[in-house]
Amino acid sequence: MKDQHLQDITPETLFSDRTLWQAWLDVEAALARAQAEIGMIPAWAAEEIARHARIEAIGEDRLRASIALTMAPILSLTRCLAEDAGEAGRYVHWGATTQNVMQTGRLLLIRRARAGIDDALAQAFGRLADLAREHAETPMAGRTNRRHAVPITFGFKVAGWIDELSRAVDRLDDAGARTFRLPFGGAVGAFHGYGEDGPALMAALANELDLGELLVPGRTVNDLFIELVMQLGMFGMTTERIAREAYVLMTEEIGELSERLEVGVVGSSTMPHKVNPKHVVRLQAECARLRAQTAPALEAGLPSHEGDAAANHLLSSVLDTALPLGWTVARDLARFLDRLETHPVRMRENLTRSGGLVATERLMMALAPVTGRSRAHDLVHHAVEYVAESGAELETTLLTVPEVRALGAAEVRTLLDPAGYTGQSAGIAHRLADVAEKRAAALRG
Repeated sequence: MKDQHLQDITPETLFSDRTLWQAWLDVEAALARAQAEIGMIPAWAAEEIARHARIEAIGEDRLRASIALTMAPILSLTRCLAEDAGEAGRYVHWGATTQNVMQTGRLLLIRRARAGIDDALAQAFGRLADLAREHAETPMAGRTNRRHAVPITFGFKVAGWIDELSRAVDRLDDAGARTFRLPFGGAVGAFHGYGEDGPALMAALANELDLGELLVPGRTVNDLFIELVMQLGMFGMTTERIAREAYVLMTEEIGELSERLEVGVVGSSTMPHKVNPKHVVRLQAECARLRAQTAPALEAGLPSHEGDAAANHLLSSVLDTALPLGWTVARDLARFLDRLETHPVRMRENLTRSGGLVATERLMMALAPVTGRSRAHDLVHHAVEYVAESGAELETTLLTVPEVRALGAAEVRTLLDPAGYTGQSAGIAHRLADVAEKRAAALRG
């Protein structure tokens, strides 16, 4: 089944009343077509039901008034549809139960959200590929425990973002393979209302909706939805980690990244000099909210026996929050990356602030073949300690050590050049740029 009318849906309208009602009507129409296909109801009835299964035809005000009275949305919806379908109305909702329609309708909307997430992530991966390739050899300080470690390139840092984000997409795909299965087995999942035709109807309806089949199409399959929410939470965690890291690199004291803001954007209503980041801070807040959905999702995974409305209400609430948020996070990640500006000069300045200390591992490994690795470490470490205490110049101090002096002043200077000690950063950056480009193409495909 093609979801043409779903294409204009946004994160903000994904689970609006109108969108949900139409999704449920889509399920009712598909159910009638599938039942006609296997001879469960007349073909003419299925045609009439499908023809009237439009929220525009039923009327939002009419349906809303009915739901206010019955407090049973699917009952009201099917009553309205049956009234409009005339003689065919006798076959509306044939053998189905409320949760079948509600969950299946949400599945269609979740699939639409996932398509939106993929579109946004394709843009994000495309931008990350460009950044990784452009800055494959742009040196900067690598940081562990928020202090300078050894030199890397900015392209290498972006490569790490690509790799982690790729794993998040893999997890979403893996969860989706289980989530997009049809939960349509009637009152408790054993096809009571369909008899021996139940499995055939399941196959026909799954084909109609382009969904997989469940071995036990019961009403306590919340775990399938919850797994997707959990992986969305992981996606939020990954995105927030990228955003947080960029946010730190935007501080004036570091200044290696910034956001490109439109003309007229005001940083602070009080301090005229301030130009606050806008997109990265909103993205972090959205990610935190997305991660927070995982706890209530797990609570919704404890329905009792063959059906539990309390668990289902909680699950619906979680889905109604998590899916639009996941889509928004993906969209805003792409927008943020599109506005991310790099400052290679500042990266190099920060890298050289220590006067070569950040590259002393390279000197240590050059000494190791002669002195042994442990002795080389101690020689360089003691020299570095002296420099820290005395304020002496690093290269001069190191050249007082006989083993270092034996390397020659020119070689020591080369070994202490941070820009020359970035390991395999450039190669990794280029490889992951290729990965990101392939990811973007696959997500668009």
